[in-house]
Amino acid sequence: MITVRAGKTINRNKSGDIVSVNLQATIATNALSEGDYQQLKGVPGVSLVSPFSLISGIAKTDEREFNNGFVVATTEAVPQLLNQKVEFGSFFSARDLDKQVAIIGPRVAQDLFHENVPLGKTIQLRGQSFTVLGVFEKFDSSPLAPNSDYNSAIFIPYDAGKQLTSGQTQIYQILAKPSDPKQTDALASSITKALLSAHGNQEDFTVLKQQETLAVANKVFDLLTGLIAGVAAISLVVGGIGIMNIMFVSVTERTREVGIRKAVGATNRQLLSQFMTEAAVLSVVGGILGVAVSIVVNYLIRIFTGLQPVITFPIMLVAVAVALVVGVFFGIAPAVKAASKDPIDALRYE
Repeated sequence: MITVRAGKTINRNKSGDIVSVNLQATIATNALSEGDYQQLKGVPGVSLVSPFSLISGIAKTDEREFNNGFVVATTEAVPQLLNQKVEFGSFFSARDLDKQVAIIGPRVAQDLFHENVPLGKTIQLRGQSFTVLGVFEKFDSSPLAPNSDYNSAIFIPYDAGKQLTSGQTQIYQILAKPSDPKQTDALASSITKALLSAHGNQEDFTVLKQQETLAVANKVFDLLTGLIAGVAAISLVVGGIGIMNIMFVSVTERTREVGIRKAVGATNRQLLSQFMTEAAVLSVVGGILGVAVSIVVNYLIRIFTGLQPVITFPIMLVAVAVALVVGVFFGIAPAVKAASKDPIDALRYE
C-alpha cells in the first residue's frame, strides 16, 4: 500500500532514504484536494485508490452522543486497502457512494449504542440520518496516531460526505494499491511526479510506501522514548538525592551509635557496609512499591481507557535493579561520612 499525506512530513537523502521526520508537518492543517485524488486515479499501475476525508461533527443518537472519535468520508475500496474485514453486516459498494449509510468501528458500536451489532440503527451527523450498514472487526491501533485508530471511526460514502459539507471536504490522506506489488517503488515515483506536476513542482505532500510508513512511526516512537528516558533520568537523580539526604540525616542522628560501635571495635569497612546496606534496602523497597503502584495504574488504564499498556516480569526486575543501583550510588557519600567519624568526637556528640 502507498500512502499520500498532506504536508512534507519527511526529508530524504539523495538515495531516497528517510533521514528525518518533520513532526510539525504531521499535524499540518493543509489538506489534499479533490484534484489530487482524481490525479491518482489516472496514474498507470494503480489498482485501488481511496481518499480519507475528515468530516467535522459529533455523531449522535436519540439517547447519547459520541465525541471521542471521527468521521471519515471515503470509497468502497477501504476494506481491501486496510486489509480489514467487516465483522457484522457489509461495507457500502460503489453504487452507495451518495447514500446516507455508515460503517462503524467496534468502539463506536459500544459507546454509541451499547451493543456489538447495531445494524439498521441510525446515527445523526450534522442534522442528517445515516443508517448503520456494518461494523468492522477490531483494528490494531496506536494511541499516538488518533486519526489511525479506526476503532473509533465512522466511515460514510465519499459523495455523501461532500453533500454533508457542501463540497468542503478536507482530504488528509489518500491510500493507493498497485496492480503489481513488485512495482510499488516505480508506482510511488510515478505518483510523486504526478502530484508534483499538479502542485506546481512544490512538494507539499508526502508519498510513503508501507515500510516507510512504519519507519516514520518508529522515528516518532524513538523520539518519545528519548523524551520519556530523559524524564526518567531526572526522576532517578531527584530520588537519589532524596535517599542521600535521608541517609545524611540518619548518620547525623546516629553519631553516638557510630562512636559506640567504633569504641567496641567496629571497623570503617563494617560501618561503611552498614550504611550502604541501609541505602540499598531503602531504594529496593521504594522500587518494589513503585512497581506495585505501576501495576495498579496499568490495571486502571486498561479499564477506563482504550490503551493496553504491558508490564512484563523482566521489566519489573530491571526497574528494581535500577532503583538498587541508584540507592547504592547516592548512599556512598553518607556511608563514607559515617565511617570516617572520629570515635571520641562521636561519643561526645549530643
